[in-house]
Amino acid sequence: MRPLAPEDPRTIGAYQLLGKLGEGGMGQVYLARSDRGRTVAVKTVQPALAREPEFRRRFAQEITIARRVGGQWTAPVLDADTEAETPWVATGYIAGPTLNQVVSEDYGPLPEQSVLTLASGLLQALRDIHAVGLVHRDLKPANVLITIDGPRVIDFGIARAYDGVTGGGLTRTGSVIGSPGFMSPEQIMGKRLTAASDVFCLGSVLAYAVTGRLPFGTTDSGGHALMYRIVQEEPELGGVPEGQLRELISGCLNKDPDVRSSVAELLEVTGSEPPSGAWLPAEVLAQLGRHAVRLLDSEDPDPLPGARQPQDTPAPAAPQPAAVAATPPGGQPSTPAHGSASAPPGFGPALTTPLAGPTPTQVAAPQGAPGGQAAQSAPAARAGGPWGTTAAKQAVPGTKPVKGLTTAVTWMLALTMVASTFTLSQYLRIAEELMVWNGADMTGFLDSGGIRGLASLADILALGAGALMLATGLVWLLWFHRVRHNAEVFAPGQIRYGKAMAIGVWFIPIGMLFMPRGIARDIWRASHPQAYPPMKAVDFWWALWALWLALSHLPLTWDTWHTVGANVEAARVIMGVTLVGEFLMFLAAIAALVFVQRLGRLQQRRIDNAA
Repeated sequence: MRPLAPEDPRTIGAYQLLGKLGEGGMGQVYLARSDRGRTVAVKTVQPALAREPEFRRRFAQEITIARRVGGQWTAPVLDADTEAETPWVATGYIAGPTLNQVVSEDYGPLPEQSVLTLASGLLQALRDIHAVGLVHRDLKPANVLITIDGPRVIDFGIARAYDGVTGGGLTRTGSVIGSPGFMSPEQIMGKRLTAASDVFCLGSVLAYAVTGRLPFGTTDSGGHALMYRIVQEEPELGGVPEGQLRELISGCLNKDPDVRSSVAELLEVTGSEPPSGAWLPAEVLAQLGRHAVRLLDSEDPDPLPGARQPQDTPAPAAPQPAAVAATPPGGQPSTPAHGSASAPPGFGPALTTPLAGPTPTQVAAPQGAPGGQAAQSAPAARAGGPWGTTAAKQAVPGTKPVKGLTTAVTWMLALTMVASTFTLSQYLRIAEELMVWNGADMTGFLDSGGIRGLASLADILALGAGALMLATGLVWLLWFHRVRHNAEVFAPGQIRYGKAMAIGVWFIPIGMLFMPRGIARDIWRASHPQAYPPMKAVDFWWALWALWLALSHLPLTWDTWHTVGANVEAARVIMGVTLVGEFLMFLAAIAALVFVQRLGRLQQRRIDNAA
C-alpha cells in the first residue's frame, strides 16, 4: 500500500481513504474505512470510461448483478455509486496476497493437496457467479486471493462493462478482456462466452498454481504466438502430478467448450467441503499473518491542508442494522478484509467481504439537517446499483398511495370476469346446438329451439362485458399512471418512456402489443425489494393480454357468427374463435388481477413503511 498522493481524494462517498492499493486499466483502487470502522477497498473508474454512457449503463447493470452473488468464495459488493461523476464500487478488504504473488514471489508452486483445495474453492466461486448469469471473463492468479479459510475470487462482473465500450470509440492498450496466458480459445477467437470459458481459465490457473508455469508458455515469443498455442496446441502439463489433479486440469483445458468438463462435474471430483485444518504450507500461513498485522497497524493518513475532515461528513440520521456476516469454514464469522500489497493488472487488488446491510450512503437524512444532509438522498437511492436497496427506496419521499385505486381495479376486473363467464356460458350453449345443426342455412337455425333468444341474450351480455372492459380500462389507466409515478420515485431515471407515453401507448395499435410489457417490467423491478425479481406475474399477464388482443383483431372476428347468411361452416368457425377469445379474456383478467394485487401490495407496503 502506498500513501495517498496530493492529487488523490481523501474521501469517496462515506469512506475515508487510508492509502492507495494500486491502479490499472480501469481505474484506481484505495484502502478505505467507513465511519463504522469497516475496512473496505474502493475502486474508482478512470475518467475516459466515466465519460462513456454505454460503460456507465453496463457498469450499473453488472454491479447490480454482482451484488446477488452469494457464498463464501466470492467478493460480494458492499456499496456503489454508478451515477457519480467518478463512478465507484466498494467492498471489504481481505488481508491476503494474490495467488500470483504467492507462486511468483513469496513461495513458489503449491503442493498438490493445496491445489486440490484451491480448485474446490474456485469451483464453488464459479458456481455462485454463474448462478446469477455472470461469466467472470478474467479468471487469473491476480484475481484469486489466498486466505486462511480458502481462496476468494474477485473482480467478477466488471469485465463485461469494460468489454462493452472497447469497440465503441475508445482506443486503449490491452482493450481485449482477459490475460493472454489465462484466456479460453473461444475468448481469443471473439466468440460468445459461456460458463465453459471460465472453466478453461480455471484449468490454466490450477496448472500455474502447481507448476509455477503457464500451460501454454509465456509471451516471450509474442502474445499472438501464445494465443495461437492456446487455440491450436495441447497444454504442457509435464509438471502436474499424475492422478486426480492431472485429470481435473485436463478436463478443464479441452478446446471444445461443449466437451469441456462442467463446474458441477468437476465439483463431484473435488468435493465442496471447506478446508479442514491448514490447507497451505507453513510459510504461506506465516505470510498471511504478516498481512493481517500490517492491516491492524494502518492509521488514518494526515489530511492535506484544506482537505475535508471525516467529522465534517454528516452522520446518518438513524442507526443502521447490523451487517450480515458470512460464516467461513470452521463456523466462526470472518472479519471483513481484502487485498494484496501488490497491485494486480486491470483494477488492482480485488475486493471481497460478506455482504452487509445498508451502508451510510443508504440512510436518508432528516429534513432540515445541517451540512447538506438532504442532498445525500439521491446517492442513497443509487447505492444498491441502478435499482437501489429496499432501505434506500423506502426513504425516498414523493410517493402516492395506491391502495384505493388497486381496490377499484380489482373490483372492475372481477366484474369483467363475471360478465365474461355468463357470456361464455351462453356461447357454449349456442355452439353445442350449432355443431349438430344439419340444416341448409342460418335462418332455420336461428328459428329453432329458441336459439334467437339465446343469441339476443348473448349479444346483450357481450355488450355489457364490453362496457365493463371499457370502464375497467379507464380505471386501469389511472392506476397504471399512479404506480408508474411511484416507480419513478423509487428508481429515478430508470423507468423507460415518459408518463404520457406510458398511458398513450395503450391506444397505439401496434405499440400496445409490446411496450406495456416493457413499462410494466420496469415498474415491477423498481417496486420490488429484490434487484432482479422474478417476472412471472408480469409476463403471464402480458402474454395472455397480447394473445387475446391479437385474436380479437383477426378478420374472422369482424363478423358475428349469426350474420354470415347461409354459411353454416363459417358460423361454426367464427363461433370457435369467439369461444377462444372469451376464454382468453377470462384468463387475461385473472392474470391482470394477480399482477395488480401483487404490485399494489408491493408499493403500498413500502409507502407505509416509509411513513
